[in-house]
Amino acid sequence: MNNYRGVIIKESLEDKKVLKKVKIVSTKNEKVTEKHKTPWISQWTLHTVEIPQDQAKEIAEQISKSLDRNHKGSWYADFKNNTHHYIIFKNKVFFINRQNRRGYEEAKNYGISIGIPEYQLISPDTKDYVD
Repeated sequence: MNNYRGVIIKESLEDKKVLKKVKIVSTKNEKVTEKHKTPWISQWTLHTVEIPQDQAKEIAEQISKSLDRNHKGSWYADFKNNTHHYIIFKNKVFFINRQNRRGYEEAKNYGISIGIPEYQLISPDTKDYVD
């Protein structure tokens, strides 16, 4: 099975129950700076998670529904395996073939349109995109 791996920021979730449905591989706390554009929190709790392939779609949808609605243009989550990548916004999930540059462009443009700073978004020009 080709499990997915990614990062979920605990503070991005209104409903944290979804964290019980994933395997937390590691946790890192990071101080929030002005550059992060999230002045309502002082630190992030970054959970690196592993998600079974057969549960990925369901968990992506749960994360999408659980993301903080008060700061909609501030949060997204993502996880990927060797072939596919879920990029998850509040009430919108992109399921991208990792060789599909256009899919990454669409997800990035959507993120920008809802107010997420461009530098925080996954780009087809990063290593997340696979030629």
